Amino acid sequence: MSLSNKVAIITGGGSGIGRATAHRFAREGAKVVVADVNPESGERTAAVIKEQGGEAACMVVDTSSAQSVESLVRQTVGRYGKLDIMFNNAGISNERHSVIDMPVEEYHRTVAVNQHGVFYGIKAAGNAMKETGGVIINTASIYGWLADHHCFPYHASKGAVVMMTKSAAFDLARFNIRVVGIAPGLIDTGIVSEWRERPDVWNKIQKAQMRGRAGTPEEVANVVVFLASDQASFLNGHVFGVDDGAASFKR
Repeated sequence: MSLSNKVAIITGGGSGIGRATAHRFAREGAKVVVADVNPESGERTAAVIKEQGGEAACMVVDTSSAQSVESLVRQTVGRYGKLDIMFNNAGISNERHSVIDMPVEEYHRTVAVNQHGVFYGIKAAGNAMKETGGVIINTASIYGWLADHHCFPYHASKGAVVMMTKSAAFDLARFNIRVVGIAPGLIDTGIVSEWRERPDVWNKIQKAQMRGRAGTPEEVANVVVFLASDQASFLNGHVFGVDDGAASFKR
């Protein structure tokens, strides 16, 4: 069990990649704090972990609020005595508009969760880990490198996460804190449900993966577990594509 006795927070843990990772972390021996803005989905994730013999707690968090994220980390340390792993995973998509038609409120809404929320998580976790070391993992996206139509706020926020990961790793290395990230491609989660409901669109975007299919949350969770473990002890300051090569070719 590669995460035995580790304490981990997963934001966005109530669904998708967060839920799959929470289950994997628990199976690897971690004490998991499932943090989500939706308490019902967070509780469901935690309940399954406990039913399977793992240890989990659900805490409500609004990652667009610095105070909420700081409270999440403080409550976790108060409950378990430490924090070893912070997975800044919570994210949202944006409403589809061209940049010239993008409502300013929509830009700020997307950036508040996807970018500012990661900053708040890095800051709060970094302070909690200063004496003990730890691992911070951020969810970026291949859209942090590649442009698509009508995704300006999402691109802006995920591109920021790529550089925030590198900068934070440089700042926190002296505390023996590793900071790494993942950049998923097309993963079959709720965030792409509108595409999933249209077979013509879904089939087209699946072809953007080298092997022509969407990834699963479990496949991403496998990578996150490795990055969180001591087996990845010399990986730092990089964002790793989990995209079946989608960012490496053009059909």
